[in-house]
Amino acid sequence: MSLSIYFLRHGETTHSQTGGYCGALNPELTPAGMEMAQAFADAYGAMDWTAVFASPMKRTIATANPICDALGITPQLRDGLKELKYGAWEDRNPDEVRELYGQDYNRWMTEPAWNPPTGGETSTQIANRATAVIAEIQETYEAGNVLVVSHKATIRIMLCSLLGIDLGRYRDRIEMPVASISVVKFGRYGPMLTRLGERHHLSEALRNRAGT
Repeated sequence: MSLSIYFLRHGETTHSQTGGYCGALNPELTPAGMEMAQAFADAYGAMDWTAVFASPMKRTIATANPICDALGITPQLRDGLKELKYGAWEDRNPDEVRELYGQDYNRWMTEPAWNPPTGGETSTQIANRATAVIAEIQETYEAGNVLVVSHKATIRIMLCSLLGIDLGRYRDRIEMPVASISVVKFGRYGPMLTRLGERHHLSEALRNRAGT
């Protein structure tokens, strides 16, 4: 049996609805976000899980809790799984950021691997801290299913790093809707993406919510 890591983006928050930048901010899930977390637990609770890792933010812990409660395990919290920090852009929408921080915004849009949001983090920095958690998982668990509950940009950057995709293109290459699951299987020839952004566990109403 090989190791498979299931990457789960947290459920809906008010910021995922509006598109406002939210990295270091710590919002709760919306009621619909809680439904998404429970829907994942209902669909995947019968699987044989080896461990659950999560970012230590309210929205990721709340997403992990239903399945952890069903399994009777505690999520292992890792700072490396936190969302990209947006610095001065936190809680602002793209139009506001473009107006207030035009040069930084243009540089970030062009090459985010090396250009951060004003006072924030680059995707290279995210890759360094997040893939350290993946390395820990690989070293600790040779086989089994491990759930990693994290955030939109962070999951996309981890997938790019694992699959050899330019870190500066994470927004251009990978979609990551709220409460979606992506799976990477680690085999003889390295990581293989077997599922991306899947949301079959959600009801049609949840899948069709605006801003997700």
